[in-house]
Amino acid sequence: MSKRDFYDVLGVNRDASEDEIKKAYRKLAMKYHPDRNPDNPKAEEHFKEAKEAYEILSDSQKRAAYDQYGHAGVDPQAGMGGGGFGAGGFSDAFGGIFDEIFGGGRGGRSNIYRGADLRYNLEITLEQAAFGTETKIRIPTMEVCESCHGSGAKSGTQPKTCPTCQGSGQVRLQQGFFSIQQTCPKCHGTGRFIADPCGSCHGAGRVKQHKTLAVKIPAGVDEGDRIRLSGEGEHGINGGPSGDLYVQIHLKPHPVFQREGNDLHCEMPISFTTAALGGEIEIPTLDGAAKLRIPAETQTGKVFRLRGKGIKGVRSHALGDLLCHVVIETPVHLTERQKELLRELEESSRENAAHHNPRAKSWMDRVRDFFAAS
Repeated sequence: MSKRDFYDVLGVNRDASEDEIKKAYRKLAMKYHPDRNPDNPKAEEHFKEAKEAYEILSDSQKRAAYDQYGHAGVDPQAGMGGGGFGAGGFSDAFGGIFDEIFGGGRGGRSNIYRGADLRYNLEITLEQAAFGTETKIRIPTMEVCESCHGSGAKSGTQPKTCPTCQGSGQVRLQQGFFSIQQTCPKCHGTGRFIADPCGSCHGAGRVKQHKTLAVKIPAGVDEGDRIRLSGEGEHGINGGPSGDLYVQIHLKPHPVFQREGNDLHCEMPISFTTAALGGEIEIPTLDGAAKLRIPAETQTGKVFRLRGKGIKGVRSHALGDLLCHVVIETPVHLTERQKELLRELEESSRENAAHHNPRAKSWMDRVRDFFAAS
């Protein structure tokens, strides 16, 4: 018979807080505890079901494993369960709650955790982001110790059952009406006692190493995108599943283009003469050069759009555009003859300024109106 979803058992949402989970369990434990329901044969089953759900969802590591892998992630047969569920005295119904209040631990056979997730910041060029690439990264990680194969004991020896807690990882203290569990002070909750630790990992069962991974960067990735490498995080503790590695994408500054979504932007300096008389210029794109015709009398700030010359995003079906922003460059290092020619141009333009410089004329009119109103 398949188990019910633990969140449904407690009647809470999947994003329920620890307090909500605790309250839901306390309510069900009071309702179904066998000592309070001697004539209800199904009460014990409901009590065990609620207690199992609480044992998993009140432990952040087990809850994470359950959220990711379901019941398989916390299956006792795979060494990830919380142990059996007895229908003992009334105090047992709240053992886990009071353990938490008084600092009790969850050790022994249930001290099996999923490995930590890792993050790696990867810088790539705009071209690599646009067309995709494959690269190798070297990351630090905690790996299973090869000398002791993760046991923590010296080669040829084995960890022994802790004599203080008899392998449970917990010791029980009786305080009046309640029985309180605490982490075993000798084995620190592992349920095992290593008399002769491994010289390589000093009893931890894991050592810090580096590994090299190949990462495929899909075409179209953008700043802040993450690539998940499942199972490439840290190894789990005591046989738990490995965590994941998240490769965080960062784009290096580009000398020509700025990216905005799937569009590219660039400044396009043109000469005073080209802006006034028009002409054709060559501009760069990510897949080669392109010709762009500049109409006569082009002004600074004019934007030319080249459709399909941008980037096709990871989740897009069409290419973005390239937007070229015109910047008219003022001539510098002029010769005397060039200065003379410009003065002649300026002088001839004054004869009909409103016609040759309409924007300047309009702006000056607005300035005069402003001061007149003041």
